[in-house]
Amino acid sequence: MRPNVIVALVVGLVLGFAGGRAVTGPSVAALTGNKPAAAAAANAPRPNARPVDPTVFKVPVEGSPTKGNADALVTLVEFSDYQCPFCSRANATVEQLQKDYGSKLRVVMKQNPLSFHPRAKPAALAAMAAGEQGKYWEYHSKLFANAKALEDADLEKYAKELELDLNRWKADMAHPKHTATIERDQALAGKLGANGTPAFFINGRFLSGAQPIDSFKAVIDEELGKAEALVRSGTPASQVYAAVLAKGVESAPKPAQQAEAPSSPYRKVDAPADSPSFGPKNAKVTIVEWSDFQCPFCSRVMPTLKQIKETYPKDVRVVFRHQPLSFHPNAKPAAEAAMAAHEQGKFWEMHDKLFSNQSALDRATFERYAQELNLDMGKFKAALDSGKFRAKVEADAAAGAAVGANGTPTFFVNGREFVGAQPFPSFKKIIDEEMARADKLLAAGTKADDLYAKLIEEGVKSAPQAAAPAEPAVQNIEVGTAPVRGPKNAPVTIVAYSDFECPFCGRVLPTLKQLEDEYKGKVRIAFKNAPLPFHANAKPAAAAALAAHEQGKFWEYHDKLFANQRALDRASLERYAQELNLDMGKFKAALDSNKYDAQVATDMAESTRVGVNGTPTFFINGRSLVGAQPVDAFKRVIDEELKKKGGTVAADQK
Repeated sequence: MRPNVIVALVVGLVLGFAGGRAVTGPSVAALTGNKPAAAAAANAPRPNARPVDPTVFKVPVEGSPTKGNADALVTLVEFSDYQCPFCSRANATVEQLQKDYGSKLRVVMKQNPLSFHPRAKPAALAAMAAGEQGKYWEYHSKLFANAKALEDADLEKYAKELELDLNRWKADMAHPKHTATIERDQALAGKLGANGTPAFFINGRFLSGAQPIDSFKAVIDEELGKAEALVRSGTPASQVYAAVLAKGVESAPKPAQQAEAPSSPYRKVDAPADSPSFGPKNAKVTIVEWSDFQCPFCSRVMPTLKQIKETYPKDVRVVFRHQPLSFHPNAKPAAEAAMAAHEQGKFWEMHDKLFSNQSALDRATFERYAQELNLDMGKFKAALDSGKFRAKVEADAAAGAAVGANGTPTFFVNGREFVGAQPFPSFKKIIDEEMARADKLLAAGTKADDLYAKLIEEGVKSAPQAAAPAEPAVQNIEVGTAPVRGPKNAPVTIVAYSDFECPFCGRVLPTLKQLEDEYKGKVRIAFKNAPLPFHANAKPAAAAALAAHEQGKFWEYHDKLFANQRALDRASLERYAQELNLDMGKFKAALDSNKYDAQVATDMAESTRVGVNGTPTFFINGRSLVGAQPVDAFKRVIDEELKKKGGTVAADQK
């Protein structure tokens, strides 16, 4: 959830690494895909798919779980992690690809349980042990369908459900050969440069992350064409994979060492007075850090920050801002607990405790840390219970997204972007450069209190203008059964993917109302559900809204939900229905029977297929517009679409 320049915190998001940084990738997995129409259509070029490196890597498949024919013309090798949410989403994409390509596609699974996912390795061992009894893929599916339930008892339950021989299964889990397989797969992943999950090699070509299904199909179609040519020239189908890899490379090239790193871009970055900080307010260098208490890379940078504090006690100020990533469920509560400690003057002490105990970030632990710090427990608990600092945390996250801090940790040194948990010498280099800039401004008469603002201003002015990013491809999105407001034949259709618990989704409502008023009869709005996983009440609220839709009151109910985003429990959902004079028996029955769960799931699947990485996201005649943007941003796209259709622009722009 993001305003303006939204980028995925969640749902959008491939877990990878960049300079020791937890990042959100280019897009989430496509959960569904269109079935191929005809062979010609299936093999047609996909101009909107993102380009992929043509390098072919030698990726062995022997000794790994395989699904598909040995003579399949395309082999997809996946490096995955059963606790990674993006891997589970990508799994749905892979399953759809298998349906679409049938015997032409073979899937091979490699294990890469990431170190900060404590249940990923036990899950991988459990799956391989199930494979000893011929049930690897069935167990694999259960793991991805239950990625949040991977404790020992859960793993045993799945084994029982598959009617495995439990004693044999447990013995196989403990067999050292499976641990050796994991280590082999992880070493291969590192050798090939596949350092995050999920990672795919399609006939040896690397595709990183849970990308939209069309990105996969673009590569598969291209490789199919090559493979078919090999078969026509006499290569047996069973030998195509070996033939394709014959001239491939063994490993990814090591990153070239640069004598001089390119200058980082400057951003206009605020350092709010109410944000925790250390160092003088009028320091020569201000470092604004966006961080996440559950991110392992953020904790690794702590010694570096300590060294900065000791080395530059009078010249550097560090300001801490929150960027809890969507796939870290405990990061947001931890951020609120840290701010509750900040209220009592103990932010940095709580900060250190949280980062030193990243596997223990539940409410009871927050309270224990607060007691250890001798905080006023009544005040601390009240702050957490009331959500007193929730808005501050979300505002920090939104501000981070707006300046491009889409992963953690991200730093801005006098507004100069510096990404990842980098070593002290890397920080020192940029700090010293910025101190030199500061000294020049001070010598020229800039007052110390005005220094940070002046440094930012000068840095932004000196930065080269970046080329405008290309607009994303137009998506074909059907309105289907979604609630709609506006005439069916309106020349412009806005499809909104939204979350009833997302504050930014609520903030955009006045903008949409203004658009409906100004473009009366020319715009219709369709609502689709994209409840984010860290909003516990968003999915039940979505189902309740559809239950109200069944009785012709969707938009009235929609308005009530957004007006009461902190009261979305079952009792409140029923109260809003009563206020709208709905048939309560019918409404309750719809909720009790989970009648609309499938429609919500369908909306969510479609949202990932079309690349929705956060809420709100809009598609204006298929053109994406991300975030609670100002009305003029919507008008620009609407007016362009109206001109295409021979319509007119809004009255105030004629």
